Amino acid sequence: MKILLLGEYNSSHYTLKEGLKKLGHDVLVVGNGDGFKKRFVDINFKVRFNSGFSYYIKRIIYELLKIDITSVCIKYQFNTHKNKFKNYDIVQLINESPFGTIPKTETKLLKYIFDHNFNVFLLSCGTDYVSVKYADEGKFRYSILTPFYEKRGTKKEFQHALMYLTSPYVKLHKYVYKNIKGIIASDFDYHLPLIENKKYLGLAPNPINIEKIKYIDLEINDKIIIFHGINEKNYHKKGNDIFEKALNIILKKHASAIKIITAKSLPYNEYINAFDKAHILLDQVFAYDQGFNALEAMAKGKVVFTGAEKEWLNYYNLEEDTIAINALPDEHQIASKLEWLILNPGKILEISVNARRFIEREHDYISCANIYLNKWKSRL
Repeated sequence: MKILLLGEYNSSHYTLKEGLKKLGHDVLVVGNGDGFKKRFVDINFKVRFNSGFSYYIKRIIYELLKIDITSVCIKYQFNTHKNKFKNYDIVQLINESPFGTIPKTETKLLKYIFDHNFNVFLLSCGTDYVSVKYADEGKFRYSILTPFYEKRGTKKEFQHALMYLTSPYVKLHKYVYKNIKGIIASDFDYHLPLIENKKYLGLAPNPINIEKIKYIDLEINDKIIIFHGINEKNYHKKGNDIFEKALNIILKKHASAIKIITAKSLPYNEYINAFDKAHILLDQVFAYDQGFNALEAMAKGKVVFTGAEKEWLNYYNLEEDTIAINALPDEHQIASKLEWLILNPGKILEISVNARRFIEREHDYISCANIYLNKWKSRL
């Protein structure tokens, strides 16, 4: 089949492409490389005017003329390539706003996609109206909005999520839902809000290319190395402040036994290698399931503090603290789990092996590509 994947978060779409290609399909990935992460896509839309002096000019133009020049730029790039976006057997949007433009522009670009492709599907991956609304209504025990309501961080930091509750994005959401054949969720943070949705086709785990990402045998000779990767724009949304408090607690008790590596907002090619020597990786707090970064770290055999809630455990029939460590929004709980691993280094080695085997079993990119294919075909 001829398949178009629109938008990118980490490398979820590009890795899916790799799996689909192994199965004999022709696939094109279009996106912006997920911002500073600089992930690879086939057609890369450059995002301009979002930093420095040009951003200041952009804001003035928007205030005076209500024109978003970043969206104008992306629309121009879209139009340059638009003849490549027609007549696909399957199209999948990474979320409700795959091009990352303002809703008015997004609707125009999506109209072209809907007009020229019959089978368009939506992947619930990253924030969207349904998941943000579910969080805003307090239906999660905790969510990426928890720190916002606890008045940690600025409104600007959470704007990328909160904007989906505004009228223009609600209108965009309804337009997308009217024109898609079905919805797939990439993990439990998006699965749970969609359970009662008539167009929901179920969960398809994030694909991981286990041929490219090699397992690293852990050795504990001296200190236990803890890696903390910080996305500065999502500092509170990811719970980095809680991780830092937990690390301060553990440093007071076990400073001689650990080494902490902190990295901030690294491009993907630097990030993926920065934690190679680490035993433990601190990923994110406000999640029920693992995102792409956590899964890639688990594939390398790291003990990852991330989303590993009871819903995820039940779905995969797992025992707590055997594959990944559930990072609750409590620095004392996280510090306690870190101390347990420091005092029981054999557990680090055991979880490392289990994590890799789990990725091979549940997230292999070819097996996941087959899951997507079956879900798409169910609505053709």
